[in-house]
Amino acid sequence: MKRLTINTSRSTKSSSGRLATGLALAAVLAGGVAPAASAQAQPTKGKYKGNIEEAEIEIVKERVNQLPEATRNFDKIKLPTPPKVERKVAYTFPDFRLPADRLTPSVKVLTIRAEEPTPLTGNFVKAAIGNYGTFYGRGYFHSTRNTDHAYGLDIKHVSSIQGPVDGKNSRMSETSAHAMGEIYRGTAAIGATLDFGRERYNFYGYEKAANGAPVVAPESGDIKQVFNRFAAKAYAHNRDPEQQLQYDASLGFRHWGDSFDASENDFRLNAKLGYALGESSRITLAADGSFLSDKSGTSIAGPPALLPNFGTRSRTFVQATPAYEFLRNSIAFSVGATVGYSSDTATSVGKGVIYPAVRLGYTIEPEKFMVYAGLGGALQRVTRYDLTTENPWLNSNLNVADTHRGPTVYAGFTSTPARGLEFNVKATYARDRNLYFYLNNPVDPTKFDLVYDQNATGVLNLHGEVLYNAAEKFRLGTRLDYNKYALKNLPQPFHRPEFQGSVFGTYNVFDKLMVGVEGYFFSASYGISYLPATKLGVPRIADFYRATDPIIDLNLRADYRITPKISIFVMGNNLANRQYQRFYGYPVKGINVLGGATYTF
Repeated sequence: MKRLTINTSRSTKSSSGRLATGLALAAVLAGGVAPAASAQAQPTKGKYKGNIEEAEIEIVKERVNQLPEATRNFDKIKLPTPPKVERKVAYTFPDFRLPADRLTPSVKVLTIRAEEPTPLTGNFVKAAIGNYGTFYGRGYFHSTRNTDHAYGLDIKHVSSIQGPVDGKNSRMSETSAHAMGEIYRGTAAIGATLDFGRERYNFYGYEKAANGAPVVAPESGDIKQVFNRFAAKAYAHNRDPEQQLQYDASLGFRHWGDSFDASENDFRLNAKLGYALGESSRITLAADGSFLSDKSGTSIAGPPALLPNFGTRSRTFVQATPAYEFLRNSIAFSVGATVGYSSDTATSVGKGVIYPAVRLGYTIEPEKFMVYAGLGGALQRVTRYDLTTENPWLNSNLNVADTHRGPTVYAGFTSTPARGLEFNVKATYARDRNLYFYLNNPVDPTKFDLVYDQNATGVLNLHGEVLYNAAEKFRLGTRLDYNKYALKNLPQPFHRPEFQGSVFGTYNVFDKLMVGVEGYFFSASYGISYLPATKLGVPRIADFYRATDPIIDLNLRADYRITPKISIFVMGNNLANRQYQRFYGYPVKGINVLGGATYTF
């Protein structure tokens, strides 16, 4: 018996090592057995001869290499999902309210950083001069960042000694000051504001003869109008959005007066409360109150016997909207009601109102597309303090009344389809009562009265906003509004244009230079033309309704920073040089260019 010894010098306990050893052994066995089998099967003269010898195979393992156990990743590393951040689309579009006389050099666009307080600086002053004898100045004095308090003062002044009609007869000036102060105690902020203002305008919308000369050339002092404003407010609000109770409340007073002894004193209350019932629901309350004393003045529009005089009256306004709000996943809705009272009686509308306050929102794609719809309505407070910022040529004896807006239905969507691009589209239909319109006074057409349709006015509004912001380097936005008024008694929606649009943009050319553009477009609106007066102080006969020219207003601005503290700027207003009339009879200035400098400290 033969012994066959196979010495395996290496061995592993891995499955691959055992397989290799098995294959080597099989090959050796096959090689050793094959000759014997061949010899046994070899024929010799027709017979098979030979025997298979017995053999014993012995496998000797002299060494075993044991490999360490391999690490096996049964569980993959799990990265936590980043929390979803609620993104609120914010729009910073300029107000549609054009300056009544385009003398105010206010291009409402972003300015270079040198004009704003730097992180450790709270003050700057700036000044500019331009044609029409225009001077523009501003001082901004504020505290630096502080966790305990904040305070500041903002002063502005703009004036022109010449205007678009008869030189100084269309002069103007505006001066304002705003002071504020806040202290922080825990999650609460307590503060107060003070506002002062003085504005001077002239009633330069008098008649012109065929050759363009005035029929009667008044003295500048005889057609002067001056507004004095004062406002004070104390407030408190919660600074922590995570607290269960949220609040924002204020108590204020506003005073307004003009050159003809008309005045308005207004005590105001405002409060917003929210109480969280859980992670997805809360109850809210929004309440407003205004208690106003209104005194009519002595107008120069004609003899007192021919003019309405509302004397001194009290105007009361209160309104509250309690609601329940729910937000979970893609659904958000709010259910409540608005209850209000206004003592005004401009038309036959009732003094008390109650409207539903329902809103439903659905997020189709988080942070990208959301649709909403609702049903509501509310009272809207109307005061001469606010009206004269829109139209400074109002008559002194006015029947001012709060607007009843409702019932109202609306629907829209907000979308952010790409980074830096935002859309907001909304359609609204409302039935308004006491909706005011501006109409030239028949005794003195240079002044405007408030007129109302005695029936409800249907108002359809289509609103759209688009904003593109490319990493603060380039910014472009537009705002469009289409309004359709369904009137029953008034022939035209006087001085309420059907279409309003604005566009603005800024471009940071490089670190020291920023340019900006702003434009407005208003469709034609309607005023009224009267036949020449037959006798002084007697109401005139209406001639026909006149449509003003469409408004096209283009403004540009450039800012250049010379040093970290000094920059220069130039502003151009109404560069299309169109002496349009936002209010019939009052053309604005043509091209108005100002240049100046800013110093930051």
